[in-house]
Parts: sequence; C-alpha cells; structure tokens
Amino acid sequence: DDEFGDAGNAQHTIPKQASALRKGGFAMLKGHPCRILNMSTSKTGKHGHAKVNFTGVDVLTGKKYEDTQSSTHNMEVPLVVRTEYAVMSLDEEILCLLTESGEEKEDVSLPGDHALAVKIREGFED
Repeated sequence: DDEFGDAGNAQHTIPKQASALRKGGFAMLKGHPCRILNMSTSKTGKHGHAKVNFTGVDVLTGKKYEDTQSSTHNMEVPLVVRTEYAVMSLDEEILCLLTESGEEKEDVSLPGDHALAVKIREGFED
C-alpha cells in the first residue's frame, strides 16, 4: 500500500535535481506521483542546459505520463510510505486488515482494478 495523501501538496514532496533522479524512483510528472519507467538526457542546448526526458506511471491510477525538465532544475519527489497489511476477513467489498502494530483497519474497499481484486480474493481464500 503506497500512501501519498494529497500527493501534490508540498508537505508530501521534497525537491531533487532532475539529473539526480533514477529509473525505478519516484517523481511528480505533470502534477502526478509517478514511478519513473524511463529517462533519457538530451545534449546541452544553445542555452547551456541539458534536458532530461521522463516517462513514468502514476502510482495511484496506472496512467502513463511524460515530462521534460532541465537537468539542473529541481523537481518535486513524492514521499512514499509503504505499509503492509494482513487480510483478516473479506466481507462483500470491504477488507478487514491487520496493521503491523496489531490494530484492525476496516475502512478499505477492494480496489476498482478487477484483476487485482480477484487476486486479493483468491489469496485470502487460500
């Protein structure tokens, strides 16, 4: 479970120079929190700065985004918190989860992604 809260909010991001970002990392592309799938750097232009071309996938929706940034400029990087839960029960579309600290979390619906929802159901039934 990757939680971003309001991912575009400055308190959930940190600045990082575009050239320091790496494939597999995270960056805000077109205002969306994305995992970087590919990046390439173009040659230095007539104004003296190389450009970095990013391709990434939104971690919340799966939609692909592309963005270009000067290699010396800062980009916003979302702060990612990964949390694992154990599924205790599944009632219709609502999951009852157990946190790492032993607390129950009962406000989570099955995801809208049908394939993922089926995978969760099958994993729970096994």
